Amino acid sequence: MKNIYFIGIGGIGMSAIARYYNAKGFKVSGYDRTPSPLTHALESEGIEVHYTDDISYIPNEVEDTLVVYTPAIPADMGELVYVQEKGYRVIKRSRMLGEIAEGQRCMAVAGTHGKTTTSTMTSHLFMDSGEGCSAFLGGISKNYNSNLLISPNDVIVAEADEFDRSFLQLFPEIAVITSMDADHLDIYGDEQHVKEAFKAFASQVSGTVIIKHGLDITPADTSARIRTYSFGNPEADFHAEPLEDGHFNLHYPGGVIEDCVVGIPGWVNVENATAASAIALTYGIAPEKIKRALASFSGVRRRFDIQVRKPGCVYIDDYAHHPEEIKAALSSIRRAYPSSKLTAVFQPHLYTRTRDFAPEFAQALSLADKVILLDIYPARELPIPGVTSEIIFKDITSEKILIRREELMGYLQNEPVEVLATLGAGDIDRFVGEIAEMLDRR
Repeated sequence: MKNIYFIGIGGIGMSAIARYYNAKGFKVSGYDRTPSPLTHALESEGIEVHYTDDISYIPNEVEDTLVVYTPAIPADMGELVYVQEKGYRVIKRSRMLGEIAEGQRCMAVAGTHGKTTTSTMTSHLFMDSGEGCSAFLGGISKNYNSNLLISPNDVIVAEADEFDRSFLQLFPEIAVITSMDADHLDIYGDEQHVKEAFKAFASQVSGTVIIKHGLDITPADTSARIRTYSFGNPEADFHAEPLEDGHFNLHYPGGVIEDCVVGIPGWVNVENATAASAIALTYGIAPEKIKRALASFSGVRRRFDIQVRKPGCVYIDDYAHHPEEIKAALSSIRRAYPSSKLTAVFQPHLYTRTRDFAPEFAQALSLADKVILLDIYPARELPIPGVTSEIIFKDITSEKILIRREELMGYLQNEPVEVLATLGAGDIDRFVGEIAEMLDRR
């Protein structure tokens, strides 16, 4: 193959693979529905991107072209139907990542939430320590300004995505599982099938699987060695002992790394750091190098991402789009700013997820003092009768208002802000820069 064509190239996982093959000298191009900062970055790196469903952009050398697509693309999308009918080799993004990882020492991070920050932190521990790694990340690392890292060694850090059972294409040497909560029920049907998929993933780990303490992964599920991690629970093999001002002692089977601190705030990031450190320690990276790397970690865009921090006003943006993620984000913010009014803006993502978890969303959002709720971002889905943001809104117990997306900036112009959080996986990120500029001017 000399051409690699991506259908849905602007996705965070797809773009990392596109960047990888572009760096390897392949002719890379692709389609995405709308321009974004990520597609503009790809274009600046020499990758051709177009935004109309048009088969004329597809390389016509069928035998020399590999087509990669994301399952977020509708099955009847014109370009996808064309390449399938014309005999191109067509594979899903997850299979492509699996092929890249074959024959390499794979460090994988799975979980219904926490995996992007944890995998990005893991890759930073490998890079900052001098060990190095190639990494395919589900977010933009602020240390490296990319979702892709490339190193000459055979270590690969991968975010193992459970959507569409994608992570079953990976066979890691060391893996972390952060959580196994019900999600993607449009794919799995129920929580039991979600857990069965994670158990199947654990069975594919060859060395050590490191699970959040309390998760139901047992020796019956995997031949790998099982270790546990936790924030604050001394029964776990790897655990953080909280100190003051965000500092902590990191206990591990070989001893303790004293007085650690993560370069970004929030107790949830200490928990993620414990998981990432568990991978690095299991691999063999020296404790003192891990301590240094944790302190220099700058975070991931849209993961507890502090946009404004000045006296009387803090603004944090986060990708949280599942009730457990919202609960973790808001409780972390509350712990960091206990005496300030916390206002949360949330854009629900997917009709099915809203339908399946409406009461849980309401409960999690009620941790904020005030909730500004937007319309549902549909992504790949068609509307479901009776499913609107109202089914979340009615059960929120905090001060609340329901507005349309296009009303948000006008509303915020007159809103007093002490601590503001924007939450969601849709296109709410398009407002982040504008909100930050507005708050900076106050």
